[in-house]
Amino acid sequence: MSANRRIWFFIRKSLLGGLTILLPISIIVFFFRWIYQTVTEMIAPFTTVFIRAFDLPKFVADWLSVLAVLVLCFLVGTLVATRLGSWLWQQWEENVMTRLPGYKTVKEVIGQLMGSSDSPFSRGEVARVWLYGRDTDVSVTALVTSRHGDGHVTVFVPTGPNPTSGFIYHVHESLVELHPEIGVESMMKTVVSCGAGTAALFKTDKS
Repeated sequence: MSANRRIWFFIRKSLLGGLTILLPISIIVFFFRWIYQTVTEMIAPFTTVFIRAFDLPKFVADWLSVLAVLVLCFLVGTLVATRLGSWLWQQWEENVMTRLPGYKTVKEVIGQLMGSSDSPFSRGEVARVWLYGRDTDVSVTALVTSRHGDGHVTVFVPTGPNPTSGFIYHVHESLVELHPEIGVESMMKTVVSCGAGTAALFKTDKS
């Protein structure tokens, strides 16, 4: 190898090595910076009140505003947890909120992300499903989300690396192998990593 090729190889290797280290860090910094800017824009009215009332620096006012919003969420959640508060919110939601376009969709999405009781990510059963029959050696990792009276089940097959999207299939229960020893969180880690770790996930031999 000539001297020029060695120098070029060294430069390219060093550059790629630096990018491998710095690029993920830059993406993470950009992401948190975007989160911070988004949150501060949302709490701007609270921040303005703290700045005008107490003449605080904007950074301190931002954090106090976040704390105030968290306290407000806690108080609202406590109120709704009471019998009267629950009844009042139910009346308001049925008569007002449900009339807003897109409210139900947004509520369902937030419920899925927050792990509500109706979310398959909190109550689904981890399973291995042979979509094309047991005779075909192809299976997928899935969550059983519903059972039917005719011997069929509904399964959700998440896609990697984003497990909140995927496909819904209705298959006979004979094609489904349940794995109650596997937690949903452990299963989702393999989905996010595009299948890495699946061998260890299904290492338990059901004999």
